[in-house]
Amino acid sequence: MDQEAARTARESLDLAFHMSNILDTGLDRHTLSVLIALCDLGVNPEALAAVVRELHREPSAAAVPMPGPYETQKQ
Repeated sequence: MDQEAARTARESLDLAFHMSNILDTGLDRHTLSVLIALCDLGVNPEALAAVVRELHREPSAAAVPMPGPYETQKQ
């Protein structure tokens, strides 16, 4: 990618990220760039939006406490 194309891509991502913040999507810059790249590869944007909404709804696996290797699960 030449310098002009890289600059244009960076400016486009900056603009998309600014719009994302105005719309309060909760997407970080990296996630937004991955979603844009997937759209560029032909992935259906509506399907991506549905996946993102679903992932925002589900609690993170990291937020669920897991027993350590020496702890037993209480039943």
